[in-house]
Amino acid sequence: MKAALATYLAPLPDGAAKSDGIALGEAVAARVLEARANDGCDAPDAYRPRTTPGVYVPTAITLSSMWPNLKPFAMAKGSQFRPKPPIALESKEWATDYNELKDYGGQISAKRTAQQTETARFWLMGGPVAYHPFVRQLVIAKQMSVVDSARFMALEAVGLNDAIIAVLDAKYHYNFWRPITAIRNGDIDGNPATDSEATWQPIANTPMHPEYPCSHCIQSGSVAGVIKAVLGSRWTSPRSR
Repeated sequence: MKAALATYLAPLPDGAAKSDGIALGEAVAARVLEARANDGCDAPDAYRPRTTPGVYVPTAITLSSMWPNLKPFAMAKGSQFRPKPPIALESKEWATDYNELKDYGGQISAKRTAQQTETARFWLMGGPVAYHPFVRQLVIAKQMSVVDSARFMALEAVGLNDAIIAVLDAKYHYNFWRPITAIRNGDIDGNPATDSEATWQPIANTPMHPEYPCSHCIQSGSVAGVIKAVLGSRWTSPRSR
């Protein structure tokens, strides 16, 4: 990291502006590290799979089960915006969603179009690696100053981080089954309109965390909210004017 920073700073002319900027950056970094000390990010993964004595369950490690207790940046706590429970398994809505997902979301689907497959695969990427590059493109398009771009990127990172805490809080609180589990066990959900499919596979590998609510929806919503707050609901790049 030090080598990368030195390479980045090398083209900048020496002087008070450069030295003051370095000092400010180091001071801010120190304060951030101090504020985030013992925030829970390195807590052990203590997720307990539900089972009965002696009955096997898959032994893969869950993803970020400690994040519901992570110290947020802006929220009061991870459960502050916890949504209502998922829909009832006995409901008509569950049967509709179940059968639509079984028909369109499988690894092999006779109903899904090529465009729908492309859209689904687009959303396989998520988290910071999906959103930070997008926000950097907006910085360039809007020709932001160093200060404005730093503030924009920081707000986006804070919003995204807290969104992940919130969604994982809800996921592990409700512990709702993933589609591959639900569809292979459609005969035990108490709904006569859902038929199980023993060999059903999703279009991509299932992430190792509970299903509900939608992580991509909440993360993208938080990023969109920051963009709207900073740039307004309508904006155009300099090239399109």
